[in-house]
Amino acid sequence: MGDLLGVAVLGVGHMGADHIRRLDRVVSGARIAAVADPDLASAKEAVAGLDGVSVHPDPEAALDAPGVQAVLIASPGPAHEEALLAAFARGLPVLCEKPMVPDSVGALRVVEAEARLGRRLAQIGFMRRYDAEYRRLKSLLDDGRLGRPLMLHCTHRNVSSPPGFTSAMLINSSVSHEIDAARWLLGQELTAVTVLRPRPAAGAPEGLLDPQFVLFETEGGALVDVEVFVNCGFGYQVRCEAVCEAGSARIGDEHSMLVTTRGTAGEEVPQDYLVRFADAYDREVQSWVDATRRGQVTGPSAWDGYAASAVAEAGVRALESGDRTTVDLARRPDLYA
Repeated sequence: MGDLLGVAVLGVGHMGADHIRRLDRVVSGARIAAVADPDLASAKEAVAGLDGVSVHPDPEAALDAPGVQAVLIASPGPAHEEALLAAFARGLPVLCEKPMVPDSVGALRVVEAEARLGRRLAQIGFMRRYDAEYRRLKSLLDDGRLGRPLMLHCTHRNVSSPPGFTSAMLINSSVSHEIDAARWLLGQELTAVTVLRPRPAAGAPEGLLDPQFVLFETEGGALVDVEVFVNCGFGYQVRCEAVCEAGSARIGDEHSMLVTTRGTAGEEVPQDYLVRFADAYDREVQSWVDATRRGQVTGPSAWDGYAASAVAEAGVRALESGDRTTVDLARRPDLYA
């Protein structure tokens, strides 16, 4: 196992457990060297049957465990800043799930800490950049065949929201993916946001403003709208249509199995993001492992993580005030130019 990249996984919840499975069974060139989670029983269960994995209640103990050469952070968002800074202090490359840091002030501290190092160590887990459909759309927009992009129409629907999900989380948890995807697809920063609130759906928990309609403006004069509906009840759907000066292109309508029976026909609808974006997660982690073994860091940067947090914060302010809200970004360090 000496030639395999030794990875410490921080957090063994829904996302962390899936990454442990992925590193063990799907991705080549890496092995799990350590895991950390305050729930030791869950941590031990997540790596049951795997050889050479040390289990820790403390993230920094996992970073210092023998054989650890890189870190995958899948713990809750509020724990990310401390873990990222600890990894930087040890010179360890990191793949950090989104949000990089939930609040923009903390996210900027991470950006500044990495900039002081003078080299990138962090890749942020915006996995849609690795999805085959999103990559085709990005290529189409970049080659200019459709002309200048004018609008992006986005849909983000979940079957149901987890316990404790708040109205603000529709933006800073769910729509954060559209924030990064829009910045990446268009190559533009988002400069302002307005949030419209229709009457909550009958299936939304009491007090949850669901659905929402979020409108972003970009520095290049494009508009991005997002319908986010996290209690739609029927499936997980993510769609994006780019409308340009000379045409349009839409993704998210990929056909699944068609079932015909007793006079009806229907297609399966994925029930969560781990199904819809399974291939994207696989590509993302494999790309990270390959780059890390080459001594490189690619993919979404800490600046992308900061920008997403800053835009999401402006979105939450717009939700609460009902007003158009501008996005204020710090100066981008030269490291991310």
